Amino acid sequence: VLDTKNKYVYCRKCDLASQESIRKFVTQFKKEYGKLHILINNAGVMRCPKSHTKDGIEMQLGVNYMGPFLLTNLLLDVLQASAPSRIVNLASDAYRTAEINVKDLNWENDYDAGGAYAQSKLAMMLFTRELANRLKGTDVTVNAVHPGIVDTNITRHMFVYTNFFTRFLLYPFAWPFIKAPLQAAQTVLHAALDPSLTNVSGCYLANSEIKELTEEAKDDDLAKWLWKVGEKWTKLNVA
Repeated sequence: VLDTKNKYVYCRKCDLASQESIRKFVTQFKKEYGKLHILINNAGVMRCPKSHTKDGIEMQLGVNYMGPFLLTNLLLDVLQASAPSRIVNLASDAYRTAEINVKDLNWENDYDAGGAYAQSKLAMMLFTRELANRLKGTDVTVNAVHPGIVDTNITRHMFVYTNFFTRFLLYPFAWPFIKAPLQAAQTVLHAALDPSLTNVSGCYLANSEIKELTEEAKDDDLAKWLWKVGEKWTKLNVA
């Protein structure tokens, strides 16, 4: 609020690692507001040690995908009633190296923090495309955004940052490729606000440009399977 000079900025708790918290947030939001024009699914975790959400979901999949999946679906009625509206999902170029571990989606065996992170971001890409297909004709668009490598504490679990010597030796070389939060937010704002994207949906943007997707991210059958898993794990259709 101090930075924006906008006194109409409100904060409400929404813990994406807790489906109960997400549902409580949505209930409170709908009591307080009747409109929602922009939803930015920005929160996330990266390469954290193996842990689980309150609902037993691997933490990165739970926070980076299942949480936004539930939150977005619970807010769709308000977004549609407020159309034109936009949904912006924070993704990462790490999705390009990922596969959806269909046999062990929750990564119970041989956990790999980097692989689990990449999987969660590929899941977000598949969610974005599937949701875009479901929202055709509603005047609600959804796109995914890669903000770049950003200088925030999301990297706190990466070895290059936790080890003093690697940080000292490698950080100066990496610095030119690292964005400040304000700079990284520009593509997010572009996706949320730019008039040129009024009718653009189901796309992936980096540096404010639409980028080509990998074949894995364009797998519609996999996207539909993942959606069904999301419905089951979040109890989306349970009152």
